[in-house]
Amino acid sequence: MGFRHPIVLIALIGSVTAASAAVFSIDDVVSARNTAVAQLKPATIAFSDKPADAADGNLNMVRFDYWTHVHPEEKEFLALYPSYSEPTVRKAEHDGKPQVEKLYIYVAQARFLLDRPPGAIDLAHYVTLDFLGRIDPAIKHKPLAAADIVPFTDAAGMGNQNPDLKWCTGRTNSICVQSTYKLEGKIPLGILLVNKLREGSKKIANEIDFQSEFSALAAADVDQPGLQQLTALDTPVTGVLEQDIFYVNQIMKFGKFLAVFQGHPTDPGRTVVTAFMTLAIKADVLDEKRGYEHVPVLRNLVPADVLMGRSSFNSGSSISAGLPQYARNEIKTVAGILETDVATK
Repeated sequence: MGFRHPIVLIALIGSVTAASAAVFSIDDVVSARNTAVAQLKPATIAFSDKPADAADGNLNMVRFDYWTHVHPEEKEFLALYPSYSEPTVRKAEHDGKPQVEKLYIYVAQARFLLDRPPGAIDLAHYVTLDFLGRIDPAIKHKPLAAADIVPFTDAAGMGNQNPDLKWCTGRTNSICVQSTYKLEGKIPLGILLVNKLREGSKKIANEIDFQSEFSALAAADVDQPGLQQLTALDTPVTGVLEQDIFYVNQIMKFGKFLAVFQGHPTDPGRTVVTAFMTLAIKADVLDEKRGYEHVPVLRNLVPADVLMGRSSFNSGSSISAGLPQYARNEIKTVAGILETDVATK
């Protein structure tokens, strides 16, 4: 009996070693969801986040209303809910007058293979705070009771209540999560300086707080034809991991992570995963740059540049690194965790 715990410890160390070996590389492509399965390489993620029809050559984003009309198959599954539209809100900085909140959409697409048949993957196993913490340790999570969800009456939450299904109710395999991310590197110092310039205006926080629902959906609970159209792959959808970020205190209006698991078209022992990360950025955040450009120390804090990872203020591997690097790191980590589970079973 005295040797039992050391043996368990050695086994755990072995698992950690295996986990560290599961490293995926990124292969930038034109469109990940249209990448043929036969072209996928082992331990490699086909990744794309540069839309050909971007609203601005310096932004990997499209306007929400354009996205809705030109990419309806994406909007159906990657918006916060299918009927989502830019909400009408009232903001103090606009004298409380109602106005449509304009949004830009950032969509990252990824596709990779797992060396395990779909039937051997238990997606409900991943619906935990621990799994979310492993994806990005810089973001801290805690359980959120359904009674503590925001009332969606302020400008940040208005329009984000799903009219068909209240958040954190009705799904069997789901958890409700309160998350906090403290901005890293030089960004908090920049925010301090910006707040001094914004006398009388709403202050910018040095952390991002958000609420979300994280779920695993079974094959019987999803729109098979619709998801097959989204992934451009006609094999059966065997399950979905989905995180819906329905409340964010600043910068973003909503976010979504969606990973679709499907059978390999020619190899029953492998699974194809097509993953998406969607972030809706408030247009007034991107438009706010005049006050930054005229202050030498803040010229590199222009929001669009920071969000795209092109600023000297960018740092780390999380949100402070900029959306393109953040999306790549998140999806690489998810793929690594899934592949590690394959390797250790």
